[in-house]
Amino acid sequence: MDPTRTGTTQTSGTTRPGAGVSGSDRPRLAAHVRVAFCRTRQRKVLLHPETVVVLNGSGAAILELCDGRNTVAEIVARLGTRYETVPEDEVRQFLARLVARRWVELSDG
Repeated sequence: MDPTRTGTTQTSGTTRPGAGVSGSDRPRLAAHVRVAFCRTRQRKVLLHPETVVVLNGSGAAILELCDGRNTVAEIVARLGTRYETVPEDEVRQFLARLVARRWVELSDG
């Protein structure tokens, strides 16, 4: 599940598919995507039309904070209060993969 570079440039400070994720970006779920709890799997899932992605605990924790208000740096800091270590580069890579798939959108901080 590697992010693919689309070569799309930033337009009007909103979604930048395939672009690098900076600490000042404010991620949010795309309008056609949502996170829900799956009772059958007893886990959080990312729901996209015709797709269900089963999330691990850290992936779900990151996406729950992707509300368009928190910056990536704030998300890392908030996760740091819950978990012992939170590598910022791993959070950025996770979000970059979701941006590349157009499941997460970024706005400038």
